[in-house]
Order: sequence, then C-alpha cells, then structure tokens
Amino acid sequence: MCGIVGYVGSKPVLPILLAGLNRLEYRGYDSAGIAVLEEDQLAVYKEVGKLSELREMLSMVELTGTIGIGHTRWATHGEPSRINAHPHVGGNGSLAIVHNGIVENYEQIKRDLIERGHVFQSDTDTEVLAHLIEEYLEDDLAKAVAQAVSRIQGAYGICVISSRDPGKIVAARNGSPLVVGIGEGEHFIASDVPALAPYTQRVVFLEDGDIVLITPTEIQTVSGRPELAKLVHQVEWEPQQAEKGKFPHFMLKEIFEEPDTVSRVIKGRLIESEGDAHLGGLNMSPKELLNVDRIVILACGTSWHAGLIGEYMLEEMARIPVEVEYASEFRYRNPVMRPGDLVIAVSQSGETKDTVAAVLEAKRRGCRVLGIVNAVGTSLPRLTDGGVYLRAGPEIGVASTKAFVGTLAVFFMLALHMGRQRNTSNAQGRRMVRALRQIPDQMQQVLEKEGEIEALAQFFARAGNALYLGRGVSFPLALEGALKLKEISYIHAEGYPAAEMKHGPIALIDENMPVVVVAPQDSVYEKVVSNIEEIKARHGKVIAVATEGDAEIANRADHVIYIPETLEALTPLLSVVPLQLLAYHIAVRRGCSVDQPKNLAKSVTVE
Repeated sequence: MCGIVGYVGSKPVLPILLAGLNRLEYRGYDSAGIAVLEEDQLAVYKEVGKLSELREMLSMVELTGTIGIGHTRWATHGEPSRINAHPHVGGNGSLAIVHNGIVENYEQIKRDLIERGHVFQSDTDTEVLAHLIEEYLEDDLAKAVAQAVSRIQGAYGICVISSRDPGKIVAARNGSPLVVGIGEGEHFIASDVPALAPYTQRVVFLEDGDIVLITPTEIQTVSGRPELAKLVHQVEWEPQQAEKGKFPHFMLKEIFEEPDTVSRVIKGRLIESEGDAHLGGLNMSPKELLNVDRIVILACGTSWHAGLIGEYMLEEMARIPVEVEYASEFRYRNPVMRPGDLVIAVSQSGETKDTVAAVLEAKRRGCRVLGIVNAVGTSLPRLTDGGVYLRAGPEIGVASTKAFVGTLAVFFMLALHMGRQRNTSNAQGRRMVRALRQIPDQMQQVLEKEGEIEALAQFFARAGNALYLGRGVSFPLALEGALKLKEISYIHAEGYPAAEMKHGPIALIDENMPVVVVAPQDSVYEKVVSNIEEIKARHGKVIAVATEGDAEIANRADHVIYIPETLEALTPLLSVVPLQLLAYHIAVRRGCSVDQPKNLAKSVTVE
C-alpha cells in the first residue's frame, strides 16, 4: 500500500526520488524517507507526515549521489514515527532497504538475530529484513538478498542499496508490485507506473519470484524469469495524464474525465448492425459462453459495488445466475464452485492483494477466470485466462471514480454480448448499443450541473450522518454514494435498499438526517416514491437523483438533481456522477484531503 521509487544512473538522484514519491502520494502514506549512496556512504533521511516535511528537511542538506531509493509508508507494524519510517538500515549502517508488504515470520527471525547480537531500533517487520540481508552480506548484495528472502514468509516488494556493494539496486518481489523503468544509461524502479512517467514509457513488470540487479546499463536476473529485457511493455498514457491540470484535485479531474473514459471503453467494441459488442480479450468462443452456468464476480470496495451492478446487468440481459463475492472473504471459506462456472475478477490497479489471492483460489479449483482491469501489465491480467482493459488512463485520486464507470460500461457490453448468444434479439441489441453510445454525451450534461451540486453541498457539509437509498440496479449506487462520502469527507454514511429502511434505519431519520435517494423513472420508481414519503413523514431531508422531466418527485424531495433518461441498466453510469460530485464538494467544504484521505491507500496490496 506504500510507495517505492529508486534510481540508478548518472543524474543527481534526489530530485528524481522526490518527484517519484510525489507522484505516488495518492497511494496513501503517513511518513516518507530516502536513502542515497553519497561517495560510497549511505545518507538516510526520513520524516513523519506529508512529503513536504521531508522536502523541508532535505532543503538543508546537499546530496549529489546518483543512486538512491525512496519510500512513502502506510503503517502496518509500528505506529507512524520517524524511527519506523522507511528506509531502514542494518545494524552497521551499510545497507538500506525500502519494503512494501508484510513479513509474517519476522518475530522468529528477529529473535534469532537478537541472539546473534543484532540490536533493533524500530517496531517494524522491515528492519528485520534489513538486518537479515546484512547478516548474509559479504561483497555480493544480490546474493545476500536472495538468501534473505528465501527465509521470509509473506508479501514483499523490496529495493536494497549498500555501500559495501555500490553502483546497483537489488529488487525482489513476492505479492507486492514493482515495475522497472528502462532508460538510456539509467534505470528506474517504482511500485507503480506514474512515478516513472516523466522519464520513460518502457517498463518491465516484475513477477513473484523475480530478484533483479539493476545498474545504469543493465537489468540482470538473479532469480525468476530470465531475459527480462525481452519483456518490455510500452506504457500507453502520457505523463500529463497524471497531472491535475486546471483542476484543484485529481478526483474532480477524474470525474470530469468520465465521458471520455466511457468513450474509450466502448471504442471499437460496439457493432450496431449486429446489436452486439466485440470483446476479443475474453478468449472465449460463442459455444464456451453458452456453456457458462453461473458467474461469480470477485472484487473489493468500489469494484465490488460495480460487480453488484454487473450482476443486475448479466442476470437481466443474459439470464445467467450471478453471485458477487468480496474477494477478501472468498478465499477464506470453502465456496462451492462447479465446472461450468465463470469467475470475473475486478480491480482497477490489477494488484489488489485479496482479489489476486481469490483468483489463485478460483484457478486452483479449476475455474475459468476473466479480469476487468485498468492498469496494463499488472498481476491480475497475467493470472487470468482473458479479460478486458478499461483504457481509463491513470486514476490518481484514492477514491475511485472514472474506473468505476468504465467497469460498468464493460459489464454492460459483456451482458449484451452474452445476451446475444442466448436470448436477446438483434433489434434489442441495436437499441442497447445506441443507448450506450449516448452515455458520454449524457454524462457531460450531468457534469454541467456541478455548480448546482456544489451549492447543494453547503447545506449538508456539517451533517454527522447520512443515509443513501436505492432499489433495483440503483441499490449498489446507494452503497457507492455512501462509500464516497465516508472515504473523503469522513461523514458516517450508510447505503441501503430503500425498502430495508423500515427494518432499522428509519429510526435514525429526523430533520438533521440528510437522505440521498437514487430514484430514476424505472421499474421500481413508484416504490421508491413511497419510500420518500416515509422519510418526509419523519421530517428527513431528501436529496433525490431523478430522471429529467420528473415533476412529481420535485413535489416530494427537498432537492432534486436530474439526469437524462436512458435504459434502466445504464442509469448507474449517469446517477453516480452527482453522487461523486456531491461527496467531493462536501469534502472540500469540510477542508478534507480529497485525493489522499486519511488511513486509505489507492492500491491495497497487503491483507
């Protein structure tokens, strides 16, 4: 969940490390630090808090070294403190390490090392790894790292430098992402591509078991896959895509990129004459699709909410039973899986630890697995049998927005395609294709209401609690709207099926309780209107998301945000936009850190 960056070359390393860490701030962190080889001596600086604190510290020193590593830490073992921050050094100060992941057997190793005379300064599992590598280090850093990682259990992505074997970085991966950037006379390494974006578009994604030695001129395989230089990927997005541009926050920028995101997702994939969608990455024939008996969707967080909407789309359009599982729970029970089941794993980052582990469990049980992923070349697409890339570009804000709508568009196309193999007519398919093509323009219409939503936010910015309600395909939107509000504004919010309000939450409703109701004119509209009446009878304040032209709901709700009319299955792509904007503007009014909310990380790469 933390950020790693490293550089080896001929340029001063400090500006590169700080720029890389800045581009990884979105991952979430509570402290930061760097280690630089300075005339064959290690210089280590670290500080608690934001990266600006570390910058201020470094402004008072002069570093000219050209090899170094940096880290933003999100605390697991040991509270946020300067001593627990990374990089960590071995006992004699000749070796520094940055580490993402958790060393599960660190306590036993620590006891062994203490018996051998090692003295520890921090509460972290990472310092144990630093001492362990030092224990093996003579004059070959790569060999020492290989010996050390052979003893540890758990996940790790590590980068190590040493004054006893200078001129190189040694990196190793097991379950925590690392990507090497290929330059001319220089190489980079990071936990995520945005850190490398200004310097190179040629990258190699390390896989579990890879240990590599990186110098300015080459990447050598110590363990794992040979000839890594032949596995270079070309990153498809430009560095400016990871910049805020004219927007004050990445989250707002990414909300406004949603029409373009959907356009990219559907580009070249819709066949209007056939009323169908072409998803070549599925690697499944029409016969194989027809033989699918059940679909199991695996995801976490916002992706899980997208999966719930995908369930609605697939069951409604393709008439296939679907179950949506929290990936974090799936692997720890004994799920009933059958030969005809198809598993779909959803992850924006492609590195979500629980989702990757759940996919491995599904494959162990003989299931065919597809992935819906945004980040190209990451772990999930390499593990799956096929899938679909979102093409959404980098999503920097911790609270996922454009990846969510991109995922919904993919689920709609998958449901359309599977429905055409089973029961959907050509005419029905063409109508669905036309409706999906209209979504980007309709999203733009909703975005034009930002000023109205911003004004609305002032009335609810001081609320202590909020309730979100929806029915049918809009129920997952209630969950997602509540999650967004919790994530970035720190207001407690709950999402519920509207009818379930009577089974508990109605007790909380009074004049101080804002209730957001997703109420498009769909097959359950009348039922939702009745639920609004129940809220108003108890003096609740209702904010409704409704279909344009619906005058009836304006007479019942306190505030209405209108969205254009579309097919029922596609309404979530439009109704989520005001929910995202409302959460955003409430958070801004509360003075919250929108892009980097406390305690959260963009990619959850530890359990």
